[in-house]
Amino acid sequence: MDVQKHSVHTLVFRSLKRTHDMFVSDHAKSIPLDEQSHHMKMGVKLKTEYEAVLHMPVLKEGKDRVPQLSSSLQGHQTYTQADDPDYLITGTHAYPSGPGVALTADTKMHRNPSEGGVHSMALALPPSQSLMEGGGTRNSALSRRAPTMPKPQWHPPWKLFRVISGHLGWVRSIAVEPGNQWFVTGSADRTIKIWDLASGKLKLSLTGHISTVRGVAVSNRSPYLFSCGEDKQVKCWDLEYNKVIRHYHGHLSAVYDLDLHPTIDVLMTCSRDATARVWDIRTKANVHTLTGHTNTVATVRCQAAEPQVVTGSHDSTIRLWDLVAGKTRATLTNHKKSVRTLALHPRQYTFASGSADNIKQWMFPDGNFIQNLSGHNAIINTLAVNSDGVLVSGADNGTIHMWDWRTGYNFQRIHAAVQPGSLDSESGIFACVFDHSESRLITAEADKTIKVYKEDDTAVSLTLMLKDPCVFVNIMLMCYLILVF
Repeated sequence: MDVQKHSVHTLVFRSLKRTHDMFVSDHAKSIPLDEQSHHMKMGVKLKTEYEAVLHMPVLKEGKDRVPQLSSSLQGHQTYTQADDPDYLITGTHAYPSGPGVALTADTKMHRNPSEGGVHSMALALPPSQSLMEGGGTRNSALSRRAPTMPKPQWHPPWKLFRVISGHLGWVRSIAVEPGNQWFVTGSADRTIKIWDLASGKLKLSLTGHISTVRGVAVSNRSPYLFSCGEDKQVKCWDLEYNKVIRHYHGHLSAVYDLDLHPTIDVLMTCSRDATARVWDIRTKANVHTLTGHTNTVATVRCQAAEPQVVTGSHDSTIRLWDLVAGKTRATLTNHKKSVRTLALHPRQYTFASGSADNIKQWMFPDGNFIQNLSGHNAIINTLAVNSDGVLVSGADNGTIHMWDWRTGYNFQRIHAAVQPGSLDSESGIFACVFDHSESRLITAEADKTIKVYKEDDTAVSLTLMLKDPCVFVNIMLMCYLILVF
């Protein structure tokens, strides 16, 4: 007779089943409670979780309901009514002693704590929480301190410094070159223009896109300018010859944003085809196609530290990517509306995301949520943050809000007038960026202009005025002279 051969997996499984049936005869029967183990467990729990209040008195109305402490806590001193008649503190509210217990004529009375009870309570508290100070009682120890909002750092207000005209369509993107001498803008008029940062004058216009230019970036590693647009094209411009030298083909729909990796020759782009792509700048090779979003990927940001790529999408999620593997590290689903913009803090290991519901701050590397910045009730198109902790949000309705990064305090709101001849509905902010000195804020707007803001040098902090009386006196004297003359 042939013996049937079984696989090792089948034999091991049968052995496990036999062992299980041998030692567990009744599957529905629970394990009996071991009294000694239960007492030990409850003793440890009382000691670890309630040690700070074990010395407190047992309340009068709860004497029948408070169980005796286990023998494992015999080392702790416990107090009951029998220890000291003055230790009883009458409740100040007319509550029954338990559910279903009716109030009596005695318990209906509203009583204040007895003096002896208060003194006994003070003696029972640890020294750090003592109620006694100079023979009197300190009410602050009895009540919890109300939560206080952290004090925001003072930032000078920003004011409009210059309005630059020249584009014939909506200005959709801005980038400042590493030397801080000029900046570049991309527009719905299909052109890329380069402007002098100091004077605001036009230096150069580049043509080549056949649709709206949605993103521009200037390399700090080579004399290259990169641009992308709704024509599905990603171009590399050589600024020594002002000509296109490379095209990056692969996206199946409009390309909405791009960013350069700060330390390696890699370009990131994101598109309406719900993907982000990683390109080798020199070989034009598509290194990775980052898939996972279910709708348009509106923004992409790169950094040297992990995660090296962050994307925000119209599917209301943010994804943190592993650049080496080309896979998602984490997906953040807190937003309820499309995520249109991201901003990485230049010094801290944090970032912010902007959406129509609110602005959220996150902590790298896992995307832990920090706080909401609520109040900019509009579609947030762009965010920018500087190393001083000023976060700027620009919206579809033309409003700019300034926030203190640490506390989330909204210290200024700006709504600049539209260019003469434009409709009021054309007051939208599509992009904003700080220059490298962080003394100028440049915005790209729907009224076809570029606006430059700077800090108000005449603004003085109220704290400084109070600390330095001379400053206060000088300001008051200036106000008096202005009113008189």
